[in-house]
Amino acid sequence: MDLIKKWTTDLRYLPYQQWSDSYLETLTTTVHQSKWRLNYHIQPITGLLNDPNGFSYFNGKWHLFYQAYPMGPVHGLKSWYHVTSDNLVDWQNEDLALVPDNSYDSHGVYSGSGIAIDDQLFLVYTGNVRDNQWQRSSYQMGAWLNQENQIKKIEQPLILQEPGYTDHFRDPQIFLYEESYYILLGAQDTDLNGKILTYRSDDLMNWQLLGELNFTDKEMGFMIECPNLIFTDDHAVLLFCPQGIDHEQLNYQNIYPNTYVIADAFDSENNQLTNTSDLKNLDEGFDVYATQAFNTPDGRALSVSWVGLPEISYPSDQDGWAHVLSMIKEISVENQQLVQKPVAEMKELRLENTPLAGSLSSKAVFLKKNVLSQYELNLVINEQTQGELTLFADETGHGFTLLFDTQNGTMTINREKVGIPFAEEYGQERSFTIDKGPLELQIFVDTSLIEIFVNGGKQVATARVFPTQTTTDLLLSAKQGTFSGNFWTLRSMK
Repeated sequence: MDLIKKWTTDLRYLPYQQWSDSYLETLTTTVHQSKWRLNYHIQPITGLLNDPNGFSYFNGKWHLFYQAYPMGPVHGLKSWYHVTSDNLVDWQNEDLALVPDNSYDSHGVYSGSGIAIDDQLFLVYTGNVRDNQWQRSSYQMGAWLNQENQIKKIEQPLILQEPGYTDHFRDPQIFLYEESYYILLGAQDTDLNGKILTYRSDDLMNWQLLGELNFTDKEMGFMIECPNLIFTDDHAVLLFCPQGIDHEQLNYQNIYPNTYVIADAFDSENNQLTNTSDLKNLDEGFDVYATQAFNTPDGRALSVSWVGLPEISYPSDQDGWAHVLSMIKEISVENQQLVQKPVAEMKELRLENTPLAGSLSSKAVFLKKNVLSQYELNLVINEQTQGELTLFADETGHGFTLLFDTQNGTMTINREKVGIPFAEEYGQERSFTIDKGPLELQIFVDTSLIEIFVNGGKQVATARVFPTQTTTDLLLSAKQGTFSGNFWTLRSMK
């Protein structure tokens, strides 16, 4: 049986049990044969993955869910898929956890979050419902996960749609603050402005609307998705995705940005963030969206992102699957600047190390030849210079390029000449500022994903790429200077 090429609404919302075994077998075989499958990142078994949900620590394990549509690489009848880990790098597939099976989530289990409460994990999510005229209703729902990974949904909604807001009313983030529980909710008001609503509860069942979170006096587009508030280094950090925000408010090229502001504190009594920074891009690359973050029991602030964007087609669609999750990052605030680093546990993936060192010239140096695309590259470029690093380079010098100018403090990444192009209407190049002076790069490559950390995570740039070859070269050139570093091969996820 062939894969579906034209997805109708009826097909997208066909109940899972009505799909034939022969179709599912064909889909599974096609996905597993895809040359763009990753090795140490979370990816869907089949179909589509999007927003990370319910990121938490519970019952001695890290828990993570993601929105899933297992029948194809499109947005259809959504569920939450569940994965767990002992170490934040080796993730085990559990099963579908939250599925659309009642009158409050009949047309999709949409995004949400989780928090450990005694011996259970409390999950909150948006239930999506459509009537016969295809009009949407959104409900904020709850569920309990026990220590055997069994789910029990709460029958009635925790939060109903508020007057003055449209059906774009979703993505609850729950957190504990000063002995009360809070939910942040992405919303659109009836004037079509993006807002974040704040709710408070003492018992998890009865939620009081505090109003719109006050964190800016500027317009935030037509909808805000995936709000997350975390606390680190005596600051409050608000992550969110403003859709349709004016480019004068923020310099971005992706269809929708993933952004943040840093505040001195969360004033819960007045429902506001105090002394907030300017709005900034969370990631300088092409594909990060819907980041979810939480404060962990061991004192860290951890995040994970959907590496994919709404309303964009990706080359892996032809193989019956779409999108991945980023590696887990640790977030901190240093000198009023957000810093994102790979979690320390990523070192557990390292296998063979090749030390790197040499002098730079305008003629490209081969750092490595014919390497499998499953590695970590650490580089320090010692002198102020201008140069170019090329990943996925072929014999003609084409590949993914990273242009750096440490004299003027700029960096440009370009994926125009690496494999199959996509999302071209949003540009194949991204430029951003970096510190002047010595340059430190930590780069992770996993088949069709690149994650770049600049100067200890002061900037992060993420890109999906779909190369046509499985072996690659690494090239480095610059006007002057020296380089040193390490090239690590990485093992696959256990």
